[in-house]
Amino acid sequence: MSINTALEDLAAVRDKRGYLLPHHGLLALSAPNLLQHYDQLYSSIALTDRYLNRHDHEFVWLGVLMSTQEALGTHHVQRFLDAGGTTDEVGSAAAITAIANGSRHHLFIEDHWTPHLPNVNPENQYLTLFNKMTPEISAPLAHITACAIHTCIGNWRALGWQIRAAYAVETEELLLAEALSLAMFPGSIPHYVRAADVWRQMILSKEVEASAPFQEWASLSGQGGFDEASHVEQR
Repeated sequence: MSINTALEDLAAVRDKRGYLLPHHGLLALSAPNLLQHYDQLYSSIALTDRYLNRHDHEFVWLGVLMSTQEALGTHHVQRFLDAGGTTDEVGSAAAITAIANGSRHHLFIEDHWTPHLPNVNPENQYLTLFNKMTPEISAPLAHITACAIHTCIGNWRALGWQIRAAYAVETEELLLAEALSLAMFPGSIPHYVRAADVWRQMILSKEVEASAPFQEWASLSGQGGFDEASHVEQR
């Protein structure tokens, strides 16, 4: 392809987003069709209104970016402020990120110290602290943000704790689903796949009381990927 065509493609992306990142130019030169489809997917995830309002959508993004240490995503900070977000709320997003990351210490207690502490429930301790530290943010928003953070860092048992807590405060499932999808690029698609399976297994085991559409999704057979389809046993 010509350099002029590549520059035109880049200009179109820049005009829509208001900025460019280095990989956009690399894709424009080497894989223009991939740039087009990548931009469409990113726009659907990050720019298109779904179920979360723009303020809450961008609040979840703040937790995702902080948990992955993604410094290039400053446009999400501006979008959050443009949607009415405050600097105090940015601090709340940082607190949620810190607490979610710190859940590994409660998991350590569960794994190694519960024989010495038979009356301790690490999940309850974590959630009690979580609720104390995030009073300014609505409980559903706090929990779905933490779910996205757990997805980014691959903290699967704590994700289960947080999903249970989200259901306990009657969080809309579609809001949780959207929040998890925001972890897809910064946290990796494999982590997003794993998070979806954590949720699905919780529905199947009746750990959470899911709505009919989500129960139908969870019950659909053949979701174990190639290994299940080819009957390969995991060791």
